[in-house]
Amino acid sequence: MVTVEEILRVQRAEGAAAVLAIGIATPHNCVDQRTYPDYFFRVTNSEHKTELKAKFKRMCDGSMIKKRYIHLTEEILKENPNICEHNAPSFNARQDIVVVEVPKLGKEAAQKAINEWGQPKSKITHLVFCTTSGVDMPGADYQLTKLLGLSPSVKRFMMYQQGCSGGGAVLRLAKDLAENNKGARVLVVCSEILAITFHGPSDAEVDVLIGQVLFGDGAAAVIIGSDPNLEVERPLFELVFATQTLLPDTGYAVYGKTSEAGLKFHLHKNVPRLISNDIEKSLVEIFEPLGISDWNSIFWIVHAGGRAIMDKVESKLGLKPEKLRATRHVLSEYGNVASACVLFVLDEIRKNSIKEGLDTTGEGLEWGVLFGFGPGLTIETLVLRSVSNIHK
Repeated sequence: MVTVEEILRVQRAEGAAAVLAIGIATPHNCVDQRTYPDYFFRVTNSEHKTELKAKFKRMCDGSMIKKRYIHLTEEILKENPNICEHNAPSFNARQDIVVVEVPKLGKEAAQKAINEWGQPKSKITHLVFCTTSGVDMPGADYQLTKLLGLSPSVKRFMMYQQGCSGGGAVLRLAKDLAENNKGARVLVVCSEILAITFHGPSDAEVDVLIGQVLFGDGAAAVIIGSDPNLEVERPLFELVFATQTLLPDTGYAVYGKTSEAGLKFHLHKNVPRLISNDIEKSLVEIFEPLGISDWNSIFWIVHAGGRAIMDKVESKLGLKPEKLRATRHVLSEYGNVASACVLFVLDEIRKNSIKEGLDTTGEGLEWGVLFGFGPGLTIETLVLRSVSNIHK
């Protein structure tokens, strides 16, 4: 059980970690979800699978996604036809794409965050890079260090294969780094080019088909630091508390397998139920010490894993529709961008708050929660506090 002392330790300490800037980026290739079934079955030479295509179209229509950004264009697929064939050897072709494009897209997001931060990049002391798109050595962290021209002494941390909970995991790590290294400024980057998970349709693996409906490409970057210099830095959110929970006996629900055919995500139909059944327990444990039990009194940053997950969470907790507005918007406009998702939602929350003239970056509220869900099932949970409430 989390204690009051654990929750409030950072709140009282001078070294509380804060989000100082956010940047997001997407590939230029945008696909319309309404026409995607026709495109997907055409480029994978699967138009003869009429019943499966009809099912896929129903899945797309019910996904609540309007559009997604995907690096793979028809031209790229024509040059690499094995990527389109179900179970054809294509790992090398996929790797050749992602090991180059993942750091490049990460650079675009990172540069936006650095520009918003307004400080010299030489002040970045740590780099945390997260991706589920391919594996390389030296990794994407090394490539990004070169692309951005960061100091050779930057302390790098590379996190591969975290899946959709990665965005919460990197914030948890960055919080520790910022609070335990005086003067640290941590650049966090999540970048996903899911060419590694694109697969032609198969009646034998309908759960793999779900990923073809949901996933989009994108990158997000944040800068985390403690003791912000308010003359030159503008904190957006305090990271008050972070924890990770592994749900027992749920390893079957979300997992991935890497083979010569790339990476296949397997998503079980029970995922929304499993997450919604456990989520209130997590909330009670972290917010009870703060005297908070009304889940509509806090702002929400939830991984945009899919419509069914959001509907179940909303129903289970009795949330008002506006509580998951930012998450639903991100799903609608970008799809599920895996580890980058919660950072996209974080950016959406603060933009909406500023646009609507609210008192805090947390939709006018003081306290908020960030949830990331991923393989395991792993739940990453962070308690956030709107910094403007503290420094106004």
